[in-house]
Amino acid sequence: MRTLSGKANRLFAAHARLAISASVALSLLYSSVSRAGVLSESDLKQAESLKPLFANLMADLVETAKRSDVPNGDIVCINSTIRELLQISDELATYEYLITMEKDLTDVGDDNPLRGVVKFAVEKTNVILTSERKRLVQLSEQCVKNPVGFGKAQEVLKVIDTTTGILSSIHARL
Repeated sequence: MRTLSGKANRLFAAHARLAISASVALSLLYSSVSRAGVLSESDLKQAESLKPLFANLMADLVETAKRSDVPNGDIVCINSTIRELLQISDELATYEYLITMEKDLTDVGDDNPLRGVVKFAVEKTNVILTSERKRLVQLSEQCVKNPVGFGKAQEVLKVIDTTTGILSSIHARL
């Protein structure tokens, strides 16, 4: 079985941070918005589906990179994909804080300022996801000769697109 370098082990250990960060940010966003009465039941179900989607994606990337039957070129692509996802997580942390901050506001009265904060966080999250998607497309193009790595990069793009689509539909109603 293939052993992993220290750098790869740190990446694999950090995958949990991304999955948790994405899950927390999305769940807080959607729970705070739903308390404001902005989301429909359908929107809530779509939003809740993102949490396991991110967690399953990261688990799959990590497990694939650990497999002994995956060629080294594919492992390099998968590790690069994991690094990009961790970068996205780091960039979204500030907006996660804005969303988390709202949770502590219990007696706001008028929800317009709160709605403005959530709307801002959604807008900025979509900007980050759109920008990072471009980098992931470039990475995917670099991995085209490595079928497993290329396929995993394509899966990540689908998750980013799904997330962006859901956030865009929610943004339109804020």
